[in-house]
Amino acid sequence: MSNNEKKTLAQQQYDKLNQKHELKRPVLKNCLRAFFVGGLICTIGQAITYFYIYFFDFTEQTAGNPTVATVVFLAMLLTGFGIYDHLGQYAGAGSAVPVSGFGNAVVSAAIEHRTEGFVLGVGGNMFKLAGSVILFGVFSAFVIALFKTILMQWGGL
Repeated sequence: MSNNEKKTLAQQQYDKLNQKHELKRPVLKNCLRAFFVGGLICTIGQAITYFYIYFFDFTEQTAGNPTVATVVFLAMLLTGFGIYDHLGQYAGAGSAVPVSGFGNAVVSAAIEHRTEGFVLGVGGNMFKLAGSVILFGVFSAFVIALFKTILMQWGGL
């Protein structure tokens, strides 16, 4: 029996009506927006990397950490001013997937709970959304470091 055969006549009529009035999503347009905005964020990050290399005597290997911190800080600042929300509505995953999405997640949770006070509201809820990202990032880094250590001890890498 198919799923449609299990439904009553009223449910089947409702499904037809729902399909008739359902908005069609512009998938290709959304994908292109996400691609170009995500690419623009990454291009800005690359420009910041070159800035640190050129003006502060970093190498390509050492410029990564301050670049990530700067991009996260800029995303937090733009979220505080309400600009990043508009960017997220326009670009969707293109603004959420780069590391700037992490900064947005932290600050938007803090802004949402600020009426509850600084300690219980902002402090207690700031990492509610981003906490899982931090947890799994730290855990993944631990597992990879453990795996690399074992390989170096036994494999002679």
